[in-house]
Amino acid sequence: MSTYEMKAEVTGSVWKVLKAPGDAVAEGEVLIIFESMKMEIPLIAEDAGTVTEILVAEGQSVAEGDTVLRLELS
Repeated sequence: MSTYEMKAEVTGSVWKVLKAPGDAVAEGEVLIIFESMKMEIPLIAEDAGTVTEILVAEGQSVAEGDTVLRLELS
């Protein structure tokens, strides 16, 4: 198995964290929702796996390219 680092696709703030470490994730599932310029932008899992680490908290500012979550691919 390999670990995949998911990155913020926009500069903005973390509006909602929908998963926790240890949670199973299906391909296409929304993991985190960012807010940027009054728009909600979802971070979507490209592969199935298990969340190993969440590196941000709700309300935290992020820059495009920041690693926000680590996923152990299944």
